[in-house]
Amino acid sequence: MTERQERTAPDAVMTRIGQVVMLCHAGDREEARHRFLELWAEIGEDGDPLHRCTLAHYMADAQDDPCDELAWDLRALTAAEELTDDRPARHASALAVRALYPSLHLNLAADYVRLARSDAARTHLRRARRAADALGEDSYSDGVRAAISRLELRLGEGGSAGDGRWGPPRQRP
Repeated sequence: MTERQERTAPDAVMTRIGQVVMLCHAGDREEARHRFLELWAEIGEDGDPLHRCTLAHYMADAQDDPCDELAWDLRALTAAEELTDDRPARHASALAVRALYPSLHLNLAADYVRLARSDAARTHLRRARRAADALGEDSYSDGVRAAISRLELRLGEGGSAGDGRWGPPRQRP
């Protein structure tokens, strides 16, 4: 019973990250960056990988400079790679580890597009496409899939998941 309670107990750090995300989405990016940095200092470079991944993922969105955004997205990916499959399960609202990768790679691909590094963008876009099989069937997942498809079109990567469920139709030669 105690283990079950631990798995569903609210995570104060994730709650605080969520509050800063709301601040950022409300338009106060500067204050959000300030609060994210405070949380990052509390969590520490060696802190909980789920906390670091989540915070870095959202901190990247609060950046004005594309190089800074890339740096935070790379931190998020590094932290995700440290996660084990059971770690997110301790958070009631957390996704499975594999479901984090499509969004993380998509963000990196978009960062590299903004930095005019199309080869790196294509590499991460392909990784996002391959990882998208881990996504569920919900509006969030649909949004990630649509964003992958849009970026593929922009980069001339006529992608398909291979199962015909999503993506733009391919042109016949």
